[in-house]
Amino acid sequence: MSQIRTESIVAISFIEKLKCYAQILKLKITVFVVISAVFGYFIGASTYNLTEIISLIIGGFLVTGSANTFNQIIERNHDKLMKRTEGRPLPQNKLNVAEVTIFAFLSGIIGIAVLWMSLNPLSGILGLLAIFMYAAVYTPLKQISPYAVFVGAFPGAIPPMLGFVASTGSFGFEAGMLFAVQFLWQFPHFWAIAWRLHSQYQKAGFKMLPYDKKNKTSAVIIFISSLLLMISSFLPEYFNVTGRIATIGLFLFSCLMVIPAFQLMQTQDDKYALRVMLMSYLYLILSLLFILVDKI
Repeated sequence: MSQIRTESIVAISFIEKLKCYAQILKLKITVFVVISAVFGYFIGASTYNLTEIISLIIGGFLVTGSANTFNQIIERNHDKLMKRTEGRPLPQNKLNVAEVTIFAFLSGIIGIAVLWMSLNPLSGILGLLAIFMYAAVYTPLKQISPYAVFVGAFPGAIPPMLGFVASTGSFGFEAGMLFAVQFLWQFPHFWAIAWRLHSQYQKAGFKMLPYDKKNKTSAVIIFISSLLLMISSFLPEYFNVTGRIATIGLFLFSCLMVIPAFQLMQTQDDKYALRVMLMSYLYLILSLLFILVDKI
């Protein structure tokens, strides 16, 4: 208890506190994750149930928010060292650590319960697994090894698969294929971010890039990972999970990442890492949209 410095907490208004919790939840990222889960639901569903969709949105939001909150609790002292994160509520002492920890646990428990009871047990298990792997494995591993990105790709790839399982009640090859494509997407996305923020990550003690930024090998690995994502575009159709429309969409959107990744490998210029990152966000939603259109 002596480590929780409640006396240093800054007095803020109720509205400001709500804004702080939006930051703690990483609201924009959480919404993105929930959207990908909803796409997974529609891809798997033969009929649509509004109650299930609402339960998926609420449960997915709470589970993702819980994982993000635990992440910021664990990294609060490291966040103080990065320009990108120094303004977060915990480094700024705007929220009490004990209060936020209770919030994280309650969000996670309620979110898992909603997924488990309103949808199916397998959805609840996937929600629990996502929180555990993100908060208990990936987050501390970031300070130890660049393999953290590989570990983090597992919980990062769960949302569309969770949505699929929420609508079907079972895990099958199609759900696995959604997971696989999303899993491969994680690498060029997060390594592009790590490239741009390498000096800040180093200062905070995070090991995110495979090699130092001065080493061209990291840029080569980013290019190879984006190339693997592009090659994976053909797998869903090859295994009769989707058709030609999805293949074309996945291929074209992955090309939008491969091109700047190649330019990054050639020049080591930060602007190309930014383009990879921006195109990866576009890929995340549009790839699922094309799979859904293809399924319809």
